[in-house]
Amino acid sequence: MNTLRSLLFYLGYFLAMVVCGVLFLPPAPFLPLRSRYRLLNLYNHFIIAWFRLVVGVRYDIRGREHLPDGPCVILANHQCEWETVYLQLLKPPVCTVLKKELLNIPIFGWGLRLLHPIALDRSRPARAMKQVLTQGKRRLEEGLSVLIFPEGTRVAPGSRRRYNKSGAVIACRAGVPVVPVAHNAGERWPGRHWVKNPGRLSLVVGEPIPTEGRSPEEVLAETEAWIEARLAEVSEVPRPVREEARQPA
Repeated sequence: MNTLRSLLFYLGYFLAMVVCGVLFLPPAPFLPLRSRYRLLNLYNHFIIAWFRLVVGVRYDIRGREHLPDGPCVILANHQCEWETVYLQLLKPPVCTVLKKELLNIPIFGWGLRLLHPIALDRSRPARAMKQVLTQGKRRLEEGLSVLIFPEGTRVAPGSRRRYNKSGAVIACRAGVPVVPVAHNAGERWPGRHWVKNPGRLSLVVGEPIPTEGRSPEEVLAETEAWIEARLAEVSEVPRPVREEARQPA
């Protein structure tokens, strides 16, 4: 049954991409940025709804009232494609930090280019870090929020990866809060397998973490602790113990 549901989901997924590419991409470059986001995000709205309907997922979204009025840096754990779609809808317009290869995907990548992302070349980490810091601060000054996955890549449920501090550095330099987000989307939408799973998908938005007068390391530590605590609550897969915690004192 999960296989049939997944096949039907991907049928609608790719059909919607083609339809949106034909109808939305041609006029999008001529629209102001915020109107462009509203138009292109119609695809995201459809995917989120289609996933729930076809796969049999129950959404449990909490904490949206914590989102600040002004721009912020959103730091979220990264498990699969679902959160990259949904988090575009959380506080638009939002600038996403992503790998530049995504911009080369036909239709999908073309739409991404129009949303002013920060596209990184992972083969040049020093240059990528500088790019995140300079462009991220500029986007915040323009009134956009910035979405960063501090783990840097997809991390399967039940695994853990060191957090990168670039998002905390941007927030501290710009004086904007960090909004932490935790979810278990990878349990419903496996990152490395095309068959989807029905069940509860939980996403929690935390209260803004202030950055003024604080170091990026302090902000990142608080963010990671909050995300890990929420993941322990919403995940069906047990969370791992940090390596340093296993070592004898």
